[in-house]
Amino acid sequence: MNFLKTLTAAAALSLVCTSAFAMDYKVGDLTVSQTWTRATPPKAKAGGGFVEVTNNGSEDDQLVAASSDVSDKVELHEMAVTDGVMTMRELKDGIPIPAGETVTLQPGGLHIMFMGLNQSFKEGTKVPVVLTFEKAGDLEVELDVAKMGAKTQSHEGMDHSKMDHSKMDHGEMK
Repeated sequence: MNFLKTLTAAAALSLVCTSAFAMDYKVGDLTVSQTWTRATPPKAKAGGGFVEVTNNGSEDDQLVAASSDVSDKVELHEMAVTDGVMTMRELKDGIPIPAGETVTLQPGGLHIMFMGLNQSFKEGTKVPVVLTFEKAGDLEVELDVAKMGAKTQSHEGMDHSKMDHSKMDHGEMK
C-alpha cells in the first residue's frame, strides 16, 4: 500500500514540475509557449531567448520587438549557415506569425538576442521579457533558464566541439 501512495505522490509531483515548464501565455489570438533561454557564463555579454508562437486567428500578425531590463539591448535575430559560414542578423521588420501557423524561435534559427547583459543568466531562474506584436500588442512572459549549452527547453547539452567558431560572422553586432 505504501508503494502505491509513493508512486501516486511521485506522479503528482512529476505533473506539477512538468507544468511549471509548460506555461502558456495568451494575447489576442496568439499563444506563446516553450519560453526558455540558456544559462550564460560569468561576464557573458550576450544571450539568446527562445519561444513558440501559435497564431490561432484568421489574420497574420508579426512579432515586432522584444524588451527586457536584463540587458542594454534586445533584438529579434535570425541565424543561418550559408556556404559553411554562420551569420546572425537583426530582423528590423520583425518575425511574421502567419494565421493558423506556429513559429518557433530556437537555437540555430530565429531567436531573441539579449546584448549587453547586466548579469549572467543562472540555471533554474527566470528572465522577464515583453514581446510586442503588431496586432495583438504587448505580452509579458518569463523565460526559464536551462543549463548552459542546452539545445532545447528539456535541458539537453550542446556539443560545441563540432562548431567551427572561426567561421562565425556576427554582421553588425558590436
